[in-house]
Amino acid sequence: MRSVCIATFNGGRYLREQLDSILQQLAEEDEVIISDDGSVDDTWAILNDYAEKDHRIKLFEGPKQGLIANFGYAIQQAKGELIFLADQDDVWLEHKVEKITDYFKKNPDKTVVVSDLVIVDSELKEIHASYFSYRRSKEGWLNNLIRSHYIGAGMAFRSTLKKEILPIPADVPMHDMWIGLLGGKHTGFLREPLTLYRRHDFNASEIETHSSLMQKLSWRVHLAAALIKRRGFKH
Repeated sequence: MRSVCIATFNGGRYLREQLDSILQQLAEEDEVIISDDGSVDDTWAILNDYAEKDHRIKLFEGPKQGLIANFGYAIQQAKGELIFLADQDDVWLEHKVEKITDYFKKNPDKTVVVSDLVIVDSELKEIHASYFSYRRSKEGWLNNLIRSHYIGAGMAFRSTLKKEILPIPADVPMHDMWIGLLGGKHTGFLREPLTLYRRHDFNASEIETHSSLMQKLSWRVHLAAALIKRRGFKH
């Protein structure tokens, strides 16, 4: 069984396209966990419409404490052996679920995988063919502590890591960076684009952060402290 976790907030504009791209790839026993953080657009109506037609969709009202807490809440509800993260506004390419499932079968030592993405605009026109190439992404714990390439839109992990992930500390920069670093040497990159990563005026995350150097340093200090507290430096 596999779980797909989506954290929604005012995502009605692109939500149907993303849900359609995910649902067609899932088996009957799989599930889609959606935690909505108090949307005031048509997101909740769309979600209820889909849930009425597809038993695999399970809706929850989120904690209304922001994106990180909302993803944490969705992950908490997931029951699958493999847990996929999905943004509300992207599109999954064909066979993404199959290829990531196969990756875990072939790499039993890996607990987290991050697959590449095609960066596209709001109309799904290509901006960059590879997120990894654009960001010069490198594997390795220290590389990603300094400059994270662990992106949730391409991330999946084994449920065995869930007890260490939760609860996600409130002062870490992002949930995906936290999960990737917890995986340590057991986090791998799948260098094949499996998602159309949509960039538009209302994205909740940035490709390149515009935060100050001091803010970045502060985040990493908090992150390192949280990792030590949770499990020590077992990378």
